[in-house]
Amino acid sequence: MKRYEKFADDIAELIRSGVLAAGQRVPSVRYASQTHGISPSTVFQAYYLLERRGLIRARPRSGYFVNDSFASETFAAQRFELAPVLEPSQEPQVSESTEVDVSELVFSVLESIKDPNTVPFGSAFPSAGLFPLQRLARSLASATRDMDPRMVVSDLSPGNPTLRRQIALRYMVAGQMLPMDELLITNGALEALNLCLQAVTEPGDLVAIEAPAFYACLQVLERLKLKAVEIPVHPQTGIDLAVLEQTLERYPVKACWSMTSFQNPTGATVSESRKRELVELLRKHDVPLIEDDVYAELYYGQHAPKPAKAFDTEGLVLHCGSFAKSLAPGYRVGWVAAGRYAQKVERLKLMTSLCASMPAQAAIADYLQHGGYDRHLRKLRNSLEDQLRAMLGAVARYFPPQTRVSQPSGGYFLWLELPEQIDSLKVFNVALAQGISIAPGPMFSPTRRFKNCIRLNYGSPWSDTSERAMETLGKIIRSMLG
Repeated sequence: MKRYEKFADDIAELIRSGVLAAGQRVPSVRYASQTHGISPSTVFQAYYLLERRGLIRARPRSGYFVNDSFASETFAAQRFELAPVLEPSQEPQVSESTEVDVSELVFSVLESIKDPNTVPFGSAFPSAGLFPLQRLARSLASATRDMDPRMVVSDLSPGNPTLRRQIALRYMVAGQMLPMDELLITNGALEALNLCLQAVTEPGDLVAIEAPAFYACLQVLERLKLKAVEIPVHPQTGIDLAVLEQTLERYPVKACWSMTSFQNPTGATVSESRKRELVELLRKHDVPLIEDDVYAELYYGQHAPKPAKAFDTEGLVLHCGSFAKSLAPGYRVGWVAAGRYAQKVERLKLMTSLCASMPAQAAIADYLQHGGYDRHLRKLRNSLEDQLRAMLGAVARYFPPQTRVSQPSGGYFLWLELPEQIDSLKVFNVALAQGISIAPGPMFSPTRRFKNCIRLNYGSPWSDTSERAMETLGKIIRSMLG
């Protein structure tokens, strides 16, 4: 047993025995660290675990308190402990190729979050209130005022040179030397991903995708008339390399699309050693990897996980990023480091949309130089991690005991596996009628799998409305258990 688990069990015993009563404050992190001879990080880990169990709850600027629902006399009946890891429900197997047709379901979910009065647990975006929009506006005004008119033509593609230089510098700081001529600025990461697929496939080709997969990936395949073969994603360790290897040997796969860090919807992150294995496996079969890394900056630890691109020596990885999730939603500025396919991707860009917005590119370049991007990111990560703890605690309090939940180390999504008899599409419809949007599991699979799963977005500041919405969701799900 790890030290934080032992300390968490000690606190749980104090709650069970009534030494710590409902509503009472638990020892502060500093006090617990000093009196028990353990590090503050160990205390935090213990308190996070107790939150996931539903035993304690953080109050802003006040500390941690025993949940009111856990009075000592009812502790044994009410205690709820989430599984530490959401495991796959069955042995992973190689799947058959599939025509993709999910857009109607996706459009209905997207429509559900347009109403500002709807609780946006089904949204794909964090709250705009978490971003420095006013500071960006000043960068936009400054950059457009000083913009050289000749840039309108000279920077069509691959994009604003100052912005590309700033992106290349961020790769360098992360330990990766990337030539600028490999970088192309796009209209968000979604366009980058579209262009990458077009560069390496033809209609009718087979693409290895994750299961569950980000629904936009499925829509892109649908639009480009590509076929999908699903590779299972472990909720903790990411894409199943053994199944991928069998698939590559069995099918003429032309590309692999993967989110290797903070995968949407599961939140899974592939370890660096397994990312290296992934790149080597694809190199062996000469299959390009389209790496969707839009959540790269939203990590909770001390260091960002390296992308698979960091282990690419032959230009087979097309690494796609965006500022939409970390800085500037609505500016629609993304990029791709396209490796050996850079020229082909750039020409496809010229044939379709010519360039991303010049003012938006200039604004973000100015902000990266002068706006305090890393300071903003630290604040954003702290907010998201606090919101994660709040939602995990709410799941523990309100959802059925059979519920299993992912444990992401970044991003802003939770993936929940509900009891087998629950139909997440029915949950979606009932919840929406009560002003709550969720993302049902079938929208993340071309074969409409994951019927009893849902994705929840914790990217908005936690509030009484969030708490009540989670309580309502729990009641809806429990009512379907019969």
